[in-house]
Amino acid sequence: MTEAQTIRLEQAQPFFREEPFKADETLTAHERESLHERIKALLAKRNAVLVAHYYTAPDIQTLAEATGGHISDSLDMARFGAEHPAQTLVVAGVRFMGETAKILTPAKRVIMPELAATCSLDVGCPPAAFANFCDQHPDRTVVVYANTSAAVKARADWVVTSSIAVDVVRHLHAQKERILWAPDRHLGDYVRRQTGADMLLWKGACIVHEEFKARELQQLRAQYPQAKVLVHPESPAAVIAQADRIGSTTELLKAVVEMPAPAFIVATDNGIFHKMRQAAPEKLLLEAPTAGKSATCQSCAHCPWMAMNGLRNLARALEHLDNEIFVEPAIAARARVALRRMLEFGDRRRTPIYGTGDA
Repeated sequence: MTEAQTIRLEQAQPFFREEPFKADETLTAHERESLHERIKALLAKRNAVLVAHYYTAPDIQTLAEATGGHISDSLDMARFGAEHPAQTLVVAGVRFMGETAKILTPAKRVIMPELAATCSLDVGCPPAAFANFCDQHPDRTVVVYANTSAAVKARADWVVTSSIAVDVVRHLHAQKERILWAPDRHLGDYVRRQTGADMLLWKGACIVHEEFKARELQQLRAQYPQAKVLVHPESPAAVIAQADRIGSTTELLKAVVEMPAPAFIVATDNGIFHKMRQAAPEKLLLEAPTAGKSATCQSCAHCPWMAMNGLRNLARALEHLDNEIFVEPAIAARARVALRRMLEFGDRRRTPIYGTGDA
């Protein structure tokens, strides 16, 4: 299916829509081709590898694949970077992803196209406020989602991604542990309902996933009765309740390939559609609605911070080797404990680690 076959229900002003959030909107075809070639040469010159999140622009994803890089969720981006021999990692995504890569590969240089690219979950969970919250509940095991700052991860006992969150919390619940969860309340509520665990939830949310509308989704399902509904668990419970498949970015990508339906309504960031179209070009992809009477449409199914990653700022970062990520060593050491605990748990369970928005 072509780009035109991805259906938007309504056009509206996205959250904080100004340059450089659509970083390459004004590029000509010649400029785009020239930047592709320049970036390829710079990656080779700098002994660098490009790792990109599924939610970045198709241009970025295409470059990552063409240059031996990687497109994935946030934790698999970091794992790939740790295993790749390149001494410089170029992380196209949002800031917590660059921090995670640096925590797991402290000896490597980690740079990003745009250091201001953040995440509403990260911003909505300030380290000092979160530390105070933890201090008020010292009897609880602290589990934080990967979409958090290094400082928040440093306060955690466990870091989780969306695909392993249920397994980790179910394991802790079996040990009679009570959970303090942060930051996404929708994902936390989903995990709590799946596991029955005693979970105290921080009140954060993703501005993209929180905008999906249950009533309008029901109407779209009636319009396309053969379509299956794919939902990321950062979405509201009333949207999750309508899902045919609930899962992380990678799990939803697999579902498009594996499920026999001719069409899918997808409730996650529309950046994933690039890989979905490549994997299943014969299938119709529909954005889950973010518009309607109950909408604020702050996001319109695409993260404004992911949209800050462009060819121009990617080329600049490689040219000057700036926009480098640094994590204070003591914070990195503590955060690394929680991250490695998750990775080791996944290895024992033979559970692939996917997440994001894993994000």
